[in-house]
Amino acid sequence: MMIERINIYDDDRFSSAVLFQHGAFLVDGERPCSFYIRDECSATVCFDDYSDVLPVIEEFRFYAEHISTFYDPEGNLIAKYPSVAVRTMGLNEIQPSQFFVDQDKVRAVSAFLSGWQDIIVPVVYDGNIQRYVSLDGHTRMYYAYTQGWERIKAFVTKTDPYIFDFVAEARNRGILGVKDIKMLCHAEYLQKWEQFCDDFWENRSAVQ
Repeated sequence: MMIERINIYDDDRFSSAVLFQHGAFLVDGERPCSFYIRDECSATVCFDDYSDVLPVIEEFRFYAEHISTFYDPEGNLIAKYPSVAVRTMGLNEIQPSQFFVDQDKVRAVSAFLSGWQDIIVPVVYDGNIQRYVSLDGHTRMYYAYTQGWERIKAFVTKTDPYIFDFVAEARNRGILGVKDIKMLCHAEYLQKWEQFCDDFWENRSAVQ
């Protein structure tokens, strides 16, 4: 089974609400599977074959581990995982692992975020700097900053060691908090962020 996450906001196969939540997935190139987050821990799943949906749920939970309960559109339980503890954290407590955000993505998240309680991001503790590091959700955190929201929700998870290289580079660039992240137009974001990531993995492969 090939599973692709849809990262654009304009796709007729999915509702705008699902696209804004990054809950759109394509299976084997032609089978849409959508996740609509209902609350802090549950989502509704639409798919053509629920007996074959668990791998897609696992892929979705890679990005949203705090969502632990899944229902079909009729409210029938599809899958349930152990719950994940979610805590409130000060926005200024979190060290970003990303340098830029996409202006188009900031505009998109503004469509469904009504308060800081809507923002839940994965974090990991970095003992070297004695701070929590955000692994994802930088666009949502940046939007929170622009709205003057001082808190968000977060859950502690695990990560691969490479993320701490991103953290070191962020700090080298003066990115010590969400307020330091730079918002770029879509084209510039793609050019600068994707180029950094491509160069990072190329250099990492060369070393190995």
